Amino acid sequence: MKPTALLTNDDGINAAFLHALARACEEAGFRVLVAAPAGERSWIGRAFSRHREVTLATYPGLGEQAWSIDGTPSDCVNIALAHLLPVRPDVVISGINIGFNATMPLCLSSGTLAGATEGAAWGLPAVACSLDLEQSIFERVHRSSAVCPDELRPHLDAATRHAARFAHALVGQPVNGIHVHSLNYPAAVNDTTRMERSHPALVRHGSLFEPTALGYRFRWNDGQSFSPEPQTDLAVLERGLISHTLFDFGTVGRP
Repeated sequence: MKPTALLTNDDGINAAFLHALARACEEAGFRVLVAAPAGERSWIGRAFSRHREVTLATYPGLGEQAWSIDGTPSDCVNIALAHLLPVRPDVVISGINIGFNATMPLCLSSGTLAGATEGAAWGLPAVACSLDLEQSIFERVHRSSAVCPDELRPHLDAATRHAARFAHALVGQPVNGIHVHSLNYPAAVNDTTRMERSHPALVRHGSLFEPTALGYRFRWNDGQSFSPEPQTDLAVLERGLISHTLFDFGTVGRP
């Protein structure tokens, strides 16, 4: 019997990166089910829609069955696991995110990481996947996330194949806590790119808002790194390698 993968993301169910991941998971032998936000829900962390009704609709042509949910990534995974899926999945995979999710501040803010974390909270193996992008390509993909630029396609396909293989290797492994595997792929990833274990870089961004006529508007800055050592997620990415960070949020039986 095929193992089942539940997929989600924070860029929205129309995102080409999610569709590519679904295809790669099917090719890797997964039965693919998808529960993803109806639109982009980036930078939302592990938020739940506590004060409003969450609605959903079936979404044709994606995996074996898919749902478009008007909520956060955490909403999507929670509702899918509790109410939608015909079987308990063998693994939860979130992504592939448009842009990296490296450094501790970004990981804490990431809807991609949050979707995987919700799966882990249910006792499931969980993987969050993100693809670093050059700024010009990031802007193009972010503006039109349903389309993958031709020059990016070989790298996206390599990332999705690796993610699917990584997730497949987790199937059947014992889960005794809340653990999330975060994979960050370099922009030029290919099938021979090596993976290295890493830990989140410590970065301080200071102000992330600029004044406007009416108030303040979000404005990204790269911040200041306080982690010069070579095994941070950011350092591994900058060397052109795949960064693998394991977030351990608690282990059963730990004293």
